Amino acid sequence: MLKTRAIMQAEEAAMLAPYAQKVGESAGRYHPEPQHPYRTHYQRDRARIIHSRAFRRLEYKTQVFLNGTGDHLRTRLTHTIEVASVSRTIARALGVNEDLAEAIALAHDLGHAPFGHSGEEQLNKLMREWGGFEHNSQSLRVVEIIESTYPGFRGLNLSYEVLEGLRKHDGGYCRPAYGHHDAEIFVCPSIEAQIANIADEITYYSHDLDDGFSHHLIREEQLEDIEIWMKCAEFVRAHFPDLRGVAFRSYVIRTLIDHEVADLIATSDARIENSGVRGADDVRRQRGPLVGYSDALRKANQQLRKFLYQNLYYHPEVSVPNQRGCAMIEAVFRQYMAEPERVGGRTAERLDSEGVPRTVCDYISGMTDRYLIAESEKLGC
Repeated sequence: MLKTRAIMQAEEAAMLAPYAQKVGESAGRYHPEPQHPYRTHYQRDRARIIHSRAFRRLEYKTQVFLNGTGDHLRTRLTHTIEVASVSRTIARALGVNEDLAEAIALAHDLGHAPFGHSGEEQLNKLMREWGGFEHNSQSLRVVEIIESTYPGFRGLNLSYEVLEGLRKHDGGYCRPAYGHHDAEIFVCPSIEAQIANIADEITYYSHDLDDGFSHHLIREEQLEDIEIWMKCAEFVRAHFPDLRGVAFRSYVIRTLIDHEVADLIATSDARIENSGVRGADDVRRQRGPLVGYSDALRKANQQLRKFLYQNLYYHPEVSVPNQRGCAMIEAVFRQYMAEPERVGGRTAERLDSEGVPRTVCDYISGMTDRYLIAESEKLGC
């Protein structure tokens, strides 16, 4: 049977939970476009994100370890794919829109600077006089302004619901008027946006641990006081007593992800049931997110997060290369500020409308680690 967009929308309306964001109830796009015969809004959003230049560049941007320091270490791209996978699992279990959750997950790091969070902090420091820099806000700039591949408008013209999911630190979410609904300000984003946000956290907890082991910066004995690790390790030992070394650690991390996801699904399902929400906008009217961990797991994750900062993120083998990268960011930034005509490509077209500092920041934040290093050498920084 030929599956048209109309059939897919009808299936969503019949099968998804009442509180899911159904594509047939989307507020649409800022620039109206004809509907596609075989793809829904959110499926088109996903494709636009994947085909963007910003998405491709994530392959060469640091996650934790400087890009290129190990063939098996995560990059910003592999992290993003893992977040999308976890998001779909959670969305499916809760009966909400998998396509929307995945699209938000795929776009969530498009605005990340080179050299990971150290690079983000450096750009924020350099941009202090001009509004600062924050990668979530930059992800919105990427999809609304910087990625310009379509005639008639700037950006990717993504659906309102994907853009809503990227506005992580806004004080409210203005849902525009659509159908018979008036415009309204909401406190919380959709369930799907909440899922993508917390899937990001689950992914970096587990996989940063994995990369720490691979790079020999973390040892098993260091984790003997970390509750969530020990619980998962005991489970693996009970079921696979002969596992050792890499195989053991890998299976503990797999178990950790399963435990986090199972706890999240069960806790979120209970919260949703107790909240009484009966529609997607009811979710948005809640005072706080409905998707979250149990209190016990939340506390255990705080302990794990503290461990990762103390033993991985601030480890000299991680921080020193990233600090060298930050010095390059500063040098290139100051060179461009003095000679803005060096800013390349379509970015230069925004110098008058956006101003020199923001345009320079856009250009640098879009660079991969290796391009920034090459540009620093070319400029003699």
